[in-house]
Amino acid sequence: MPWNMNDYPSSLKNLEKPVRKKAIDIANAMLDEGYDEGKAIPIATKQAEKWYDDAEKQEIDEYMDNERVTPGSSSEYESRPELMEKAELVESHENGWAVRSKDAKQPAAVYDKKNDAVKRAKEIAEKQGTEAVIYKKDGSIETRYSY
Repeated sequence: MPWNMNDYPSSLKNLEKPVRKKAIDIANAMLDEGYDEGKAIPIATKQAEKWYDDAEKQEIDEYMDNERVTPGSSSEYESRPELMEKAELVESHENGWAVRSKDAKQPAAVYDKKNDAVKRAKEIAEKQGTEAVIYKKDGSIETRYSY
């Protein structure tokens, strides 16, 4: 479940508002990537506190001026920036078709229809300037899209 500034885990309650907002953004991204809530929250909190300690006041102010918490789908690799350079894969999954970054352990999402998974992988790959690799059900490569 994606969190926002009005609905978030109680462990974030005592954080300063910018730290809480950043932690929510990071945690949402990690959940989208397939992390467990129990792991995402402490990792996101630690990263948000580090960001706050290292950020200039102007950066924090600009971040806070954007009232919306970033939905996980648009920042899904913020928690692991090294995945931004990896290809997006569409693979057969027990529940349909999975979209995951090449080195990610778990899929970012699983779709019932392959077309939906391909569309999402292409969107992510285009945004990140990488490639989308589409696999057949038997595990062989069907198509590659480079961006």
